[in-house]
Amino acid sequence: MPEDDSQDESIDFVRAALTWQYNWIGLAGAAAFAVASGSGLPLVLAAGLELIYVAVVPQSSKFRRLVRSWKYAEEKRKHEEKTKAIFMELPDPVKSRYSNVVKICHQIRANYDKLSSSSQIFISQMDQKLQSLLFGYVRLLQASHHQQQYVNVSDPNIILREIRQLEVALPRESPRVQEINQKRIEILRKRIEKFEKIRENSQVIHAQCAAIEDVLELIRDQSMTMRDPQELTYRLDSLVQDVETTESTVREMEAIFEMSAQDMTLPDVEPSSPPRNRLKN
Repeated sequence: MPEDDSQDESIDFVRAALTWQYNWIGLAGAAAFAVASGSGLPLVLAAGLELIYVAVVPQSSKFRRLVRSWKYAEEKRKHEEKTKAIFMELPDPVKSRYSNVVKICHQIRANYDKLSSSSQIFISQMDQKLQSLLFGYVRLLQASHHQQQYVNVSDPNIILREIRQLEVALPRESPRVQEINQKRIEILRKRIEKFEKIRENSQVIHAQCAAIEDVLELIRDQSMTMRDPQELTYRLDSLVQDVETTESTVREMEAIFEMSAQDMTLPDVEPSSPPRNRLKN
């Protein structure tokens, strides 16, 4: 696992040292020895050694690499769980598309596993980027599938006709009905705007997924002969950045999907009450 000092701020190495199983084994051993001997001296010695341990071990480069490897393994496990959950929701044709990209990534790894040991640091970085890329790719496939479903069941022409009908009838209606139908018109216009944004975003996601497949196939072909893994990591960096940009657009679309209930609620109309008859004295 290569060192990545940029991630150190998010890692509590002291806490990792304190919770390390070997530290607990040592403390438990000292406590057991103190009980067996009937003396508190082992506990005093253990406390002193613990202070030295906390001061030295978290600063050790080997221990930091170990903790980074734990963090990477945990993040990889979480990504795999999320990827599997998303994958299970996809229809079979989309699953097949994702499985083909996974196969290409395995081929790239297999080709670069043959390089010299001095290139392993780049290969490790490449593996992280491929994992991140696969997670981003399956997220885009999921978003594309959901958005395409929305586009398929929505007909903007029907909504536009309804808007025109409401607008034509509006002048002839009572003030309270006008207020309700004006709100309906606003909601219908928001639906039209939402539909256009989703349709455009769906096209962007489709193009980005195709670009991922094309670039990975190119990298797979070149990995058979290329001997500079650093060049590969540069290309993956660019591809991952493009995917992250597209994912930010996906998140914007998800926010549109979760349109607030306030925007989609008709105004409350107070029921008219009959006029009160004044009592004449």
